[in-house]
Amino acid sequence: MARTRRKKNLFDEGDNHERWLVSYADFVTLLFAFFVVMYSISSVNNEKYETLSEALGSAFSGDHDVQKVADPIQIGEVTPTTIKPIILENPTKEEIEKKRDLSAEILKERRELQLISEQFEDVLQPYIENKLVEVKRNDFWIELEMNSELLFLSGEAELSRKAIPVLKKVAEVVRAIPNAINIEGHTDNMPIDTVEFPSNWDLSSARATSVVRQFVQNGISAKRLSAIGYGEFHPIADNNNAEGRFKNRRVVLVLMSQAFARYGMSDQRRAEMLNIKSSADSSN
Repeated sequence: MARTRRKKNLFDEGDNHERWLVSYADFVTLLFAFFVVMYSISSVNNEKYETLSEALGSAFSGDHDVQKVADPIQIGEVTPTTIKPIILENPTKEEIEKKRDLSAEILKERRELQLISEQFEDVLQPYIENKLVEVKRNDFWIELEMNSELLFLSGEAELSRKAIPVLKKVAEVVRAIPNAINIEGHTDNMPIDTVEFPSNWDLSSARATSVVRQFVQNGISAKRLSAIGYGEFHPIADNNNAEGRFKNRRVVLVLMSQAFARYGMSDQRRAEMLNIKSSADSSN
């Protein structure tokens, strides 16, 4: 009986008051692991060490003063950001006024070109319906395409009788305006080899010149006119069939805007006009 009581007393001892050491040891281990990780991902320097010390000291001491909160720790090398200033245009008052005047002039010319194209369509309506004439308008020029069948006999550069009244109507529309006029001759790709016209270059140039002469006789200043021969090298349709060759045989009148006239304007001025065009479009 005494032996049983002795064994019971051996196991029935008082409570262990040092069990907190286990939790404390775990905490220290985790804290050590934390510092090892921080050391492994950061290059140690005095500035970062002081920042880390202040952050830890503030956290453990319960001091949450906003003024003492340190900046976040930067990991790795930080490349400073360079902000380039935006250079704004600062045109002078004279430049602004000049651009405003040029913009108004261009818009005025656009309205005039629109009116002229409508006049072409009005006076040449029967030929347009028969697909012998086509009017194409751009912001800076008008193209009046006249089929060669309307103006010339096959393989000839002399104007036919029916061409005279057509060109007279065209001259009446453009006579009063100062714009430059280019007359472009085009052929199909069928070769020509005659004494008068050794090639399509010669034929297209001669046809363009004939139209220019007729315009001069109708009161258009020769200074405004130019004759250009393109031969067969600027087709608008397929030369492999009769219909395409019919369309390619043509004379084109190009009425140029004053802003893009070849004579009386420098390349720099034309470049300025291009820029003004963009600003005028955006304002509309």
